[in-house]
Amino acid sequence: MGFHVWVVEDTKALNDLYCLTLSREGYQVTSFESGSDLLDRVRSGAPCDVLVLDVHLPDIHGLALISDLKTAGFRAPVVVITGYGSIALAVSAMQAGACDFLVKPFSPDKLIESTQRALMSRGLGGSASPVISPDLPSRETLLPFHEFIGTSLPMQTVYEVIQNVSRSQASVFITGESGTGKDIAARAIHHYSPRAGHKFVAINCAAIPRDLMESELFGHVKGAFTGASYDRAGAFSRAHHGTLFLDEICDMDLTLQSKLLRVIQDFSFCPVGSTQEQQVNLRVICASNKDPLREVKAGHFREDLYYRLHVVPMTLPPLRDRGDDILDLADFYLARFAREEGKNFSLIDPAAEDALRAYAWPGNVRELMNVIRQIVVMRNGPKLMASMLPPVMMPGSDYRRPAWAPGFPAAPASSLVPLRVSERRAIETVLSACGGNIPQAAGILEISPSTLYRKKAAWDSAK
Repeated sequence: MGFHVWVVEDTKALNDLYCLTLSREGYQVTSFESGSDLLDRVRSGAPCDVLVLDVHLPDIHGLALISDLKTAGFRAPVVVITGYGSIALAVSAMQAGACDFLVKPFSPDKLIESTQRALMSRGLGGSASPVISPDLPSRETLLPFHEFIGTSLPMQTVYEVIQNVSRSQASVFITGESGTGKDIAARAIHHYSPRAGHKFVAINCAAIPRDLMESELFGHVKGAFTGASYDRAGAFSRAHHGTLFLDEICDMDLTLQSKLLRVIQDFSFCPVGSTQEQQVNLRVICASNKDPLREVKAGHFREDLYYRLHVVPMTLPPLRDRGDDILDLADFYLARFAREEGKNFSLIDPAAEDALRAYAWPGNVRELMNVIRQIVVMRNGPKLMASMLPPVMMPGSDYRRPAWAPGFPAAPASSLVPLRVSERRAIETVLSACGGNIPQAAGILEISPSTLYRKKAAWDSAK
């Protein structure tokens, strides 16, 4: 093959392993155990096509070494490896000029894949039999993509599923608690699929009133119903050749579930008010924060539709099961929101890190993001201290959070009142916490959005 790969790793056993792995693939491998040796070789003008670089070296930090290499005129792509799965380090390495990022321990195949992609980034081509397609990243390189952040084992499994299903045409059913990133997973599958050049159309089945859902999915023609003053293409038409994402599918009305089943059997349908059949070619990805099989048993979700859609299951882990991913996410959002708000936050105090790790995060990544944003908006840096966190996150706290407001203290208990008054207070509190977003509030309350619309209309009319 003739490509020259340089390996810089100060642990001899790992250095030997990396060199052996790459040599077996036909690369010409040169190894170094220090940054100074590497710089001497660069100044000698020796050829290098890819540099595999450990960032923790005995004489110089790898990120500083990347800067020195640039100054010396080194132009080969750099694959950074480290034993520390920090998103901050990953971002810094990419900003410094690295083209890929691997977290130890990784398999020999992952090293080969990263080397191939590095060569392809220079237009040199890879192995005669590449392990994966060049535009489909390994689990490690998915880290900074599509807002996925984390290297925990549960997330590695998610990355593996995304890799495997992206090239397939099979339907994917994504489950997971609210705030775990189901929409991000669906978009990642689309992005790395052959349909990536076409539209990704997302529909939240819990956010659209039942009477409008059929038109939203299949479109309508002018005059089909009162207010239909023009022809309108539905989600199926807009997603032609692309991907249709049906979020919160278990909240879809049973009658419409029957129509959806007929459509996805042969991907043909008629817009509302039309007899002209349309044919589409698309992929369907579904998601729900409920257990779909339990919904089938409860009679809320059609069994035949379940088996039609539940071809490849994917479960996103709750944040509490993701270990130090919590800190990587906190670092990422702290830097992002500090930049957006013009604040000088840059560090998280160790005591605050301990509190972040210990908290259960019932609202998952979305809750973490909101907590960090609130702190950045309301406080000043440079360090995020434990005292800045919501009181409920502190050890020994006497606060008890309601299910609708994870991470924040509950309102004082009210005096005894009739059930209808208590219900209205609870609903209005949730609506206020959700900024008036009825579909979101309905999801938290675990009731139908149409029920919430109806109750709110009745209260408004009684004023």
